[in-house]
Amino acid sequence: MNTNKPRGKSAVLLELLLVSTKLGLTSFGGPIAHLGYFHHEYIRRRKWLDERSYADLVALCQFLPGPASSQVGIGIGLMRAGLLGGIVAWIGFTLPSVLALIAFAVVMQGGGLANADWIHGLKIVAVAIVAHAVMGMGQKLAPDRNRATIAVAAAVISLLWPSAWSQVLLIVCAGLLGLWLYYGRQEAVAETAPMEVPISRRFGAFCLALFLALLIALPLLRGWIDSSDGGLALFDSFYRSGSLVFGGGHVVLPLLERAVVPTGWVSSEQFLAGYGAAQAVPGPLFTFASYLGMMEGGVLGAVIATAAIFLPAFLLIVGALPFWSSMRTSPKVQGALTGVNAAVVGILLAALYNPLWTTAILAPKDFTLAAILFGMLTFWKLPPWIVVVTGAVGCMLLGSL
Repeated sequence: MNTNKPRGKSAVLLELLLVSTKLGLTSFGGPIAHLGYFHHEYIRRRKWLDERSYADLVALCQFLPGPASSQVGIGIGLMRAGLLGGIVAWIGFTLPSVLALIAFAVVMQGGGLANADWIHGLKIVAVAIVAHAVMGMGQKLAPDRNRATIAVAAAVISLLWPSAWSQVLLIVCAGLLGLWLYYGRQEAVAETAPMEVPISRRFGAFCLALFLALLIALPLLRGWIDSSDGGLALFDSFYRSGSLVFGGGHVVLPLLERAVVPTGWVSSEQFLAGYGAAQAVPGPLFTFASYLGMMEGGVLGAVIATAAIFLPAFLLIVGALPFWSSMRTSPKVQGALTGVNAAVVGILLAALYNPLWTTAILAPKDFTLAAILFGMLTFWKLPPWIVVVTGAVGCMLLGSL
């Protein structure tokens, strides 16, 4: 881990806010693409974590309910600057999307901007970003025959059995296989660096208990006071939706639909319009809640819905990290994580094909642009924001040909 932090807590927090905000403004393409952006910015460029620690953090967030990419960002902020760092990292990454959805979703209801050339260009950018991340992580985490086999098997199973639970089962099986193959071997421990988490186990246990308490108490409290609308109903609906999601942001859509359409908070047409807007903006798909909250209760409703849907993810990652940081140093856990990390590479490889490649690379000109963007990242070492701009502008130019 990079220990060369700026002097003073405020300087560290400011740097974290600026970096996470840049990611929030440029991270298009969904949760898998976000992990690629995080890897480039936090790991390759700034070296705030080593490759193994980042992969271990991703593996943990794949186990937890909620938006995995947001939890990874929060976890990096926690390890960089404590609890306040986690909050700052979440605000920076999430706020641009929240503001964009509140403003942009209304426009999306009446237009066909989701099919604009520049938005398609951003999907191609996501392909290049994830391909770059898969290549880098594969070299570090699946360099030998056994681990490469685990990665390929994970990719195959992910593609042939695309469900939220398949990823969880894959990670469990890869962990058991890694334990059998690598327990006590040098491959499992050579690159393991300490994961510094400035959160006590007592506070972590409190966060986990609070997560469960709210999950149980909010529906009871809502029923007790017979609340069918208002802030409590909004908070309860979005908190439960954020607590029961495994497998990424898209899985939350049916939960949200059942929470907001039958209640009359939004119509089916308004729901689909907001979903289109969420696809067009950077940042986490969970900020779709900001649009829905805005439709029901204005700005206050957007604030309540956004806070409620992300709170479970925050409580879970804060609660789990203090225990995870010590568990991962156990020889048995290290052996298991060796297999898990290889499986994570395979899951990313599968996601590179579906949904990213299948929705972005539709013609030879799309592949041409993706290859150029990949070269800009891999060989020319250009910043991601230049790649994002090039992808959007390049696709507009190609669309005019």
